[in-house]
Amino acid sequence: MTAPLLPPLLESALRSLLGPAGYLTGADTDAHCADWRGLYRGRTPAVLRPANAREVGEALALCHAHGVAVVPQGGNTGMVGGAVPSESGDQVVLTLSRLNRVRDVDPVDMVMEVEAGVPLAIARQAAEAADCLLPLTFGSEGTAQVGGALATNAGGNNTLRYGNARDLVLGLEVAFADGRIWNGLRRLRKDNTGYCLRQLILGSEGTLGIITAATLKLSPRPAAREVALCALASVDDAVRLLHALQRHDAGSLQAFEYISGAGMDLVLRHIPGVALPLADRADHYVLLELATGREGADLAAELEAVLGKAIEAGWVRDAVVAASGAQRSALWKLREEHSESQKRAGANVKNDVSVPISRIARFIAEAGAACEALVPGIRVAPFGHLGDGNIHFNLVQPEGADGAAFLARQEDIMAAVNEVVRALGGSFSAEHGIGRLKTAYLPDWRGGAELWAMQAIKRALDPSGTLNPGKVLPPG
Repeated sequence: MTAPLLPPLLESALRSLLGPAGYLTGADTDAHCADWRGLYRGRTPAVLRPANAREVGEALALCHAHGVAVVPQGGNTGMVGGAVPSESGDQVVLTLSRLNRVRDVDPVDMVMEVEAGVPLAIARQAAEAADCLLPLTFGSEGTAQVGGALATNAGGNNTLRYGNARDLVLGLEVAFADGRIWNGLRRLRKDNTGYCLRQLILGSEGTLGIITAATLKLSPRPAAREVALCALASVDDAVRLLHALQRHDAGSLQAFEYISGAGMDLVLRHIPGVALPLADRADHYVLLELATGREGADLAAELEAVLGKAIEAGWVRDAVVAASGAQRSALWKLREEHSESQKRAGANVKNDVSVPISRIARFIAEAGAACEALVPGIRVAPFGHLGDGNIHFNLVQPEGADGAAFLARQEDIMAAVNEVVRALGGSFSAEHGIGRLKTAYLPDWRGGAELWAMQAIKRALDPSGTLNPGKVLPPG
């Protein structure tokens, strides 16, 4: 079914503004109408591809004047349907892919200025070329764009040490719903001049404004790195190992990732070219990374000392430490391929949740039992950022089950998981955001004055409701 047409005057103005390369219709829009997970497929009359912030602002102004909704889209790697147009077909998609310049890297100020459409991996490479580190990193960074990562306040593997995306941003350039451009590309660590507008935009998922560029904080490039994969008997043992590493040297602990035995089995089964570098399979694993800028630091000896004590105490059953860059990459691949392996294993329900670290073991046990009671044979495959309390509690359909029938139980499964999360004082969305998938949860979890304030901010910055409607906030 084709999407409705735009008003002729609006279409003519947008074509004139953006040119042939900046205005896509028909089959050229297909790739922009579905999410990576395949949960949502919408329609759009056009995909707008502005080449700079001015064109973003002018395109927004035109759409705003005609009452046409705009769905911002980065690399479209999100997990909650936040960058997909609705099935109605009357929302245009605005992609930032042509805003793809690294404008500046300053190793003295330790900042970089990048446009929103730069893939995160490219931004990280540009920082590395200046002997700096852009700490934000996650599995889809080759496709994910900086603007989308900031708009969703992405977390990732290094949150434990460097914080979420919002902690790495000094300034933003933003196009608001009516086309006004805010140039807030400051590079100051201290700037107490009124409300911190960038923090409103960060994590707002394109509902308050469209990020067109950002000034990001950099860190010194590590002089030494060590990566290890550990096999453990329990989640409690993983928490004990985390605390031992933090007590030894919290400043060098860069990542601490939990992997369930079931999740590891799916990676080994469905991802070609990977192998488990341990003698025996385990029910629980931890992938950890230490890094330091100290020249001459012997991280390997320090790591082996901590692991040696953990093995003596019985917390760690077996461990392997990467001896080269290739081996480090191979160990990280076992963690990064979890989403892809679960996708290949069948229909799956993803829960991106957080609980206090002290309650993670209880959460995994209780949520797993609840889901197994709900769907006998369900494959419970949690993994994720144990070091900051964020677990991707993913459930894969039973072997041989009907995928569509399993996904029909998604709401029941998510409700069962969230019931445990709530009881343990956690959050139903740790880093993936709300998007379209979780809007119904907000009144119950973040109602009252908190939801009122969110809605008031939305009305103030987007009174016509034309920026990414149907995302984040519940209808009405």
